Amino acid sequence: MILGPSGAGKTTLLRVIAGLEHEDSGTMLLDGADLTALAPSRRRVALVFQEDALFPQMTIYENLAFPLRVRRTPREAIDNRVREVASALAIETHLRERPARLSGGERQRAALARAVLSDPRLLLLDEPLAHLDPQLRSRVRDEFALFRTSFPGAAIHVTHDHIEALAIADRLAIMIDGRIAQYGEPQDVYDSPVDVQVARFFGSPPMNVIDGDMHLLGIRPENIDVDANAALRARVISVESTGADRFVRAVTPRGEIVLRLSASRTQPAVGEEIGIGFDRTRVRRFDRSTGKLLT
Repeated sequence: MILGPSGAGKTTLLRVIAGLEHEDSGTMLLDGADLTALAPSRRRVALVFQEDALFPQMTIYENLAFPLRVRRTPREAIDNRVREVASALAIETHLRERPARLSGGERQRAALARAVLSDPRLLLLDEPLAHLDPQLRSRVRDEFALFRTSFPGAAIHVTHDHIEALAIADRLAIMIDGRIAQYGEPQDVYDSPVDVQVARFFGSPPMNVIDGDMHLLGIRPENIDVDANAALRARVISVESTGADRFVRAVTPRGEIVLRLSASRTQPAVGEEIGIGFDRTRVRRFDRSTGKLLT
């Protein structure tokens, strides 16, 4: 999974891997094989875009069968493979329909199925859930995650959605300003951002970064609490509800912070002065001059 803000270069990177754009330098290896000089048609790389890009005049069955027919696969084998992949992605009841009759989530699953049926060694997913409404995105996200466990090849999934990245990724790359800023296990990246730039980007809301006596201090909103006896004082400037939680924004002498509090508890009011307590084991220290994480 590659997570980054708009303009970070995520889509450009996928297009370079697919051979649709040329790299400025470096090489690309897949299973030890150098793809750099290969034509796109020889890379066995499939790219699924934000838009489903299905052939509107064809049924879903015909869309899925298309890459198999191009490779002159026998008719019986085509039928078996189409129905197998359609079943895995829960679109087998829509095979005789045209794309216009399907929901956004169903069309995206059909686009993924067609890409898989092209027999790729590498599957590239360019924000395939970006245009779905939140409820549908959550359901399709779960279906994608389940399907990925049975896909035999490698997959690179690009997103700007932090929840999606944590829910699906087994390895996560944070891309900022055209470079990979951090790569690792998603929870490790979340718990210990490699620098202040990643800390201030990753998370919804992101990690708080405030002034310490010697270093910059990073602490996640869920690891901060209201403590009447705490030495650090803050004035509440806003309270935002998400239903189950409240995000409380407050100003301290060391900088602005956000607290994530359960909605079931008594909430501070805007303008109220509160004490700020936090779990010291969850605090991350960053070098003040370089912004790098200190161990």
